[in-house]
Amino acid sequence: MNIKPIIAIIGRPNVGKSTLFNRLSEGKKAITIDEPGATRDRNYTDSTWEGRSFTIIDTGGFEPISTEKILVQMREQTMLAIEEADIILFLMDGRDGLTPSDEEIARLLRQVPKPVFYVVNKIDGPKHDALAYDFYRLGIEKLYPVSAEHGRGVDDLMMDVVDRIPAAKAVEADEERIRIAVVGRPNVGKSSLINKILGYERTIVNPLPGTTRDAIDTPFEYRDKKYLLIDTAGIRRKSRISMTLEKYTVVEALKTLSRCDIALILIDAEDGVTDQDARIAGLAYEKGVASILVVNKWDLIEKDNSTVGIHVKKIQDALKFLAFAPIIFVSAETGQRVTRIFDLIQEVYGQANRRIPTGELNDKVGAVLAANPPPRHAGRLNKIYYFTQISVKPPTFVFFVREPRALHFSYERFLSNQIREIFGFDKVPLRLIFRKKNR
Repeated sequence: MNIKPIIAIIGRPNVGKSTLFNRLSEGKKAITIDEPGATRDRNYTDSTWEGRSFTIIDTGGFEPISTEKILVQMREQTMLAIEEADIILFLMDGRDGLTPSDEEIARLLRQVPKPVFYVVNKIDGPKHDALAYDFYRLGIEKLYPVSAEHGRGVDDLMMDVVDRIPAAKAVEADEERIRIAVVGRPNVGKSSLINKILGYERTIVNPLPGTTRDAIDTPFEYRDKKYLLIDTAGIRRKSRISMTLEKYTVVEALKTLSRCDIALILIDAEDGVTDQDARIAGLAYEKGVASILVVNKWDLIEKDNSTVGIHVKKIQDALKFLAFAPIIFVSAETGQRVTRIFDLIQEVYGQANRRIPTGELNDKVGAVLAANPPPRHAGRLNKIYYFTQISVKPPTFVFFVREPRALHFSYERFLSNQIREIFGFDKVPLRLIFRKKNR
């Protein structure tokens, strides 16, 4: 598998980071997800420019609560973005001029051994060109005056950026091992769970270098099954940082999820599902990563006969798009039910890798289609001619249809549910793609 380089857009609030993000992702067709509740505010996207692929992150600006916290929060958030990214676009506001906050960020960036592009936004036309001159006080040899809103200057910026984009990092596939990632917001117990998993008696083989700086992937065996724990050093290291911006946890999760087979998404039993938990879960779903919802700190909850059912309902209501994901209640601190996670990992991994022979698929799904054909379109049958499974992790099926755009999402969901029920895909994400049949 290949890990795409990450470009982070950093800067103060309201300098146009989201506008530039949208400009750079323009024309990128998002994967259609027909699960309810799956659409969420995005701050990342996979994109290409001049044939070079990358992931771009809109980090959001710092929001100081009081004057004395400005530099502390700015430094923390900026350094987190810098640490995760391969290339940095530092965006400033030409209308505001050079601010002390811009100067502080620039001082940090001078110490960074990564490509940094200094971009002055809101230069919408020739009459605004002079606004960029003030920023040369930073001592920068090259500035990029742009209008993120209108696209002016963006081509010149990105032509230089793609020249500095590193090649996608190849990760050697170890087909014998199930790659596990532990993801979640700060303070939900990621480090405790990792330590508990690796602390049981089992064979620990030599740690392998990961693809991110200071990352360690830890191969281990449990019950004669082989696993690889992704980037445990990175997770431990980051857990010591107070992340004041939720989006940086998403950046970390993005890099980790790109490399795993199974995601263990941690949720704090006392807090329930937070907005940040939902962002990370949505990221896993959109990536097509098979997930297990691990509710940690269960030992701290007062319980009766209905406690589990109440918590399950609350989680499923908050994460409707992950209704298929198994939920397990554990205590990383005491070890309660931690070993049972491995039974779920084996079951989920088996489903995520299941491939249905085309003949069997057409026989069984064909019977469903015969009994429940798609609604007519323009007075004609909207026939589904042929379908096949094209990939696993997640199981992905292509349907060749007379008019794909006429298929209602409710019918697509019906097909998805039928495939889950018939072939036993009840614990993993599915992808259904509808294509027009060529004449």
